[in-house]
Amino acid sequence: MKQSIELHVNKCFYDLEIESHRTLLEVLRNDLGLTGTKEGCDGGECGACTVLLDGLPVLSCLTLALDAQGRHIVTIEGLAHDNELGPIQTAFMEEGAIQCGFCTPGMILSAKALLDRNQKPTLEDIKEALSGNLCRCTGYTKPIRALLKLANK
Repeated sequence: MKQSIELHVNKCFYDLEIESHRTLLEVLRNDLGLTGTKEGCDGGECGACTVLLDGLPVLSCLTLALDAQGRHIVTIEGLAHDNELGPIQTAFMEEGAIQCGFCTPGMILSAKALLDRNQKPTLEDIKEALSGNLCRCTGYTKPIRALLKLANK
């Protein structure tokens, strides 16, 4: 049975008819075409599907779309403005923190949540914020370096 919901994603409102069992990840990717949110493990282990829900990082593969109704959702697509990358995205590019790119959206959104609440994070703060995002390519050195660079501006 389908239900009507309204989602507020990247400052836009979407009226949708969805089955109640569908995850936020499925709706973002399949219904709204926001494919920057990646499906990795589909079990809450890798962090590739991280989005911000009312400013906090959540795993969209474990979040029902119905539970996101009435809340502010930000995906990686929502960080760019006027075709310009956001500061975290730019720092990741400048530091070579984007290798295969699969973990990058979730990692950047986790970093945004950290920097929104703490503009001068320590190395330990950064490591903790990124700990829910698995990355096989970078060894975390370059993403950490990018965030330290932002923190020291």
